[in-house]
Amino acid sequence: MAAKRKYVMKPWRFSVPILAAVVFTGCATGRALMPTPNVYDGATEQTIYSEIPATLKSNAVDLLYVTDRKPEIDDQGQLFYGFGRSPSAAFGSAIVEIGEKTPWETLVSLSLAGERKEQLKLEMGAITELGRFPETPYPAVLIEDVIQPDPAAVKQARVTESLLHTEFGRRLALAKKKEAVIFIHGYNNDFEDAAFTLAELWHFLGREHVPILYSWPAGRGGLKGYAYDRESGEFTVFHLKRFLKSVAAAADIDKVHLIAHSRGTDVTMSAIRELFLEATAEGLDVRAHFKIENLVLAAPDMDFEVVLQRIVAENVGTGVGQLTVYTSQKDKAIGIAERLFGSLTRIGRLQPTDFTPAQAESVKRISDVTFVELQGKTDTLGHGYFHNSPAASSDLILVIRYDRPPGAEHGRPMQPKGVNFWVMDEDYPKDRSIPE
Repeated sequence: MAAKRKYVMKPWRFSVPILAAVVFTGCATGRALMPTPNVYDGATEQTIYSEIPATLKSNAVDLLYVTDRKPEIDDQGQLFYGFGRSPSAAFGSAIVEIGEKTPWETLVSLSLAGERKEQLKLEMGAITELGRFPETPYPAVLIEDVIQPDPAAVKQARVTESLLHTEFGRRLALAKKKEAVIFIHGYNNDFEDAAFTLAELWHFLGREHVPILYSWPAGRGGLKGYAYDRESGEFTVFHLKRFLKSVAAAADIDKVHLIAHSRGTDVTMSAIRELFLEATAEGLDVRAHFKIENLVLAAPDMDFEVVLQRIVAENVGTGVGQLTVYTSQKDKAIGIAERLFGSLTRIGRLQPTDFTPAQAESVKRISDVTFVELQGKTDTLGHGYFHNSPAASSDLILVIRYDRPPGAEHGRPMQPKGVNFWVMDEDYPKDRSIPE
């Protein structure tokens, strides 16, 4: 078993009261496995985990990660990634342990229990960097009177991408589905905390896909933390674009599912918008080329009016299969962001009444976009509900694992609230039968 690395909390992390309130997820230390999704309450291993290979039946979850965080070495001589920015992106393996040496049978039993006899603590294991791309931008050189990227850097990038594809292919060979689930975290998330979220989501998605963490340089904390993270989100867009291109180019990949949270939704949509414009200019079928089957925006920290102008007006949504947006009026973090930026509305607190009649008519014509509001209990800040709420996590499972459109007739029995807008309460879904 990989050695565990001690997590050292930065002393300034929660030094300012308003930023303490805005913290979107807590420190990684002491975190337990998310609650059992309602849809799995009372299920058995045979219905949830029957077809995964023996190599994946372990409490140690091996995530593929890509990051442009600056690498550091802790007091035990082990690699970790802080909030510093790196001009070169790297990829590797990150191990998350669900409980200490928990036997598979015990892990399954506790995972599927509505009331757990004991909590399963999440621990960060070994982080192993497997490859690193050259720094961007590549050095410019003059060749035959033409300024172009240094051929040595271009060659190094191709070699590194080949290594990434080899690792990706190895993991695809183990997966039931030739698909990837990519998680892009939000503001003030550490690498560890983001890894925990993806590990538990992948666990409850049935361990059918290749789990990939895309981690950008967030988590500075303190008085200037939000501003730093916001600009780090802009910094990372190029690296995320390049990574999504690389995934699309990999052999044997059938589908890609993107789950973006909080500030990570803006990072993701910025990258997708630029890819969409580039691919459209080249005459490519964006939907087929990038293979993005699901794009999930959870608690999106994005200005509604900005999204209308930069995303909707340019039909960027047509480049993905299904777009699912999770909102909550109890999301205190998004409410504070609205006040900080003077937004009329942020997407994470969107309501049907926020649409003008013309906008509502436009949304009506886009059947592949679904807005889902969670009503009822959430976590303290109401911002991490997409995995902390058994109702919201259930719907995420129905979307990604079972490919269900909204509506009781499709196995997602939410209540309609407006055009392409649905509501679920904390008991959703009341019918706990596992979809076929």
